Formats: sequence, structure tokens, C-alpha cells
Amino acid sequence: MKPGRFEGKVAIVTGSSRGIGKAIARLLAEHGAAVVLNGRNPERLASAEKELLAIHDRVLSVSADVSTPEGGQLLVGKALERFGRIDILINNVGVSMRGRFAGLDPGVFDSMFKSNVAGAVSPSIAALPSLRETKGSLVFITSLAGIRGLPGLSAYSSAKMSLRAIAESIRIEEKSHGIHVGLIYVGYTENEAGKETVAADGSLVKIAPRSGKGVQTMESVARAVFKTISRRKFISVLTPIGKLNAVMQRFFPRLVEWIILANLEKFEERSK
Repeated sequence: MKPGRFEGKVAIVTGSSRGIGKAIARLLAEHGAAVVLNGRNPERLASAEKELLAIHDRVLSVSADVSTPEGGQLLVGKALERFGRIDILINNVGVSMRGRFAGLDPGVFDSMFKSNVAGAVSPSIAALPSLRETKGSLVFITSLAGIRGLPGLSAYSSAKMSLRAIAESIRIEEKSHGIHVGLIYVGYTENEAGKETVAADGSLVKIAPRSGKGVQTMESVARAVFKTISRRKFISVLTPIGKLNAVMQRFFPRLVEWIILANLEKFEERSK
């Protein structure tokens, strides 16, 4: 990858005050893109902005809840006000959950769809006119949990599955405008300290740190996003296990179900 690949381009990355989003934003900045950071926590957002400003000064941070139409419009409006164009929108914002379906507060489904679906829809609608002008890239970050409904993740899986339907629809509708649509299935990935998930009762609980064998780094996900944009790919499934899961689910769904049932305790323990 040559530095400056995205020189003159403007990229918005939602949910980029930390984690995967920040890693994606940093890599794009290192390759010359002007970057618009987004998050709801002003302090974390300011810290991320400071990191990227060490790369170059074409960085803007916008504190906004993009799960609302107003937040999506604010983010896109600020980006256009500062840079005059949008070439890339990475819909990364989202939150996960834990809990078996029978014990879920129904509001957990509202939370999952508001964050993971509305959080991608609002900025995408707002950015489409500019993306049409630049024939840019509209990328959705989904999860391997969006390939198959998984135990303890019913609300999250259903929200992430819906992103594929949205991406497929946009890809056809915007074909004549030259917009590239990308959908990236991310696997089990390391996380920063303090990351939270939604519990069965709707409260927020901290996730245990992830590291070691079988865990993707945030930087590896960022590189996959970079490749998806550079090659204008549609679907990218990350990790060997993820690729195997996608194939198995397509051709041998009953075998996948048997494997999950046989390893249910281990699976749920890993999901904590």
C-alpha cells in the first residue's frame, strides 16, 4: 500500500472515537485522506482527534448521535462545510448484546436496531447526494453474527443481518450513479478497555478484554476495510473461521446448528 493512495479524498467514519472505527480512520489518514471522526463521547472523540492530527491537519471530529436523522444530517453537513465533498462513508457505529431470547427485555431489540441499523441508515441517506457526485464508497461494517442467528445474540444477529438487505438494495439502486457499496463481516476482534455491551435487562455492562490466538486485531480489520474500498469489493468475510462459517451456513446449515449445540457452553462463555 503506497502512502497517499487516498490523497484528496474525504472519509467519514462513524463510531471512530475508539476501537475498530479509530483504527480505520487512522489508516485512511495515513494514506492521505481527510478524515471526519464521529462519536457521542466528546472527551474520547477529542483524544482520537489529537492522535490523527499527529498524522496531518485534515481532521474533523463531530460529536453526534447518528442513529437519529438529525445526527446523521449534522455529521454529513459538518463534513461538507469543512471539506466540500464526501468520498467514503464507513458505517461502523454499533453495539452488541448478551442474553437468551426468553429473558430479554423487548427494549433490547429497539437498542440493537437503533444503534446498528438506524445508525447506518441516517448518515447514509444524508451522504448519498455527495457520494453520487464523487462516485464514492459506502461501506457497512457487520458481523459474523449477521451470517447466522446465534445463541445469546438474537437481537444483535437480526440487526446485523438486516444490513445485508440494505446494502444489496442500495447497490442496485445506486448502480447508475457509480457508488461502490461494501459489506464487511468482522469476526471475533480485540477490544479496548471499557467497551460495553447491552445486557438482557437493557443495562450496559463491560466486556472482558479480548486478546490472543484466534482474535483479530483492530488494525487487521482496518486493512480489510482499506482493501475493500481500494478494490471496490462488495462482500468481504474476515478470518478463515469466518469464511468457513459462511460456506458451511450456505451449504450445510444443519451441520452448523449441530456444531453450535455441541459447543453451546463454550460458545456462550466466549461471548461474555
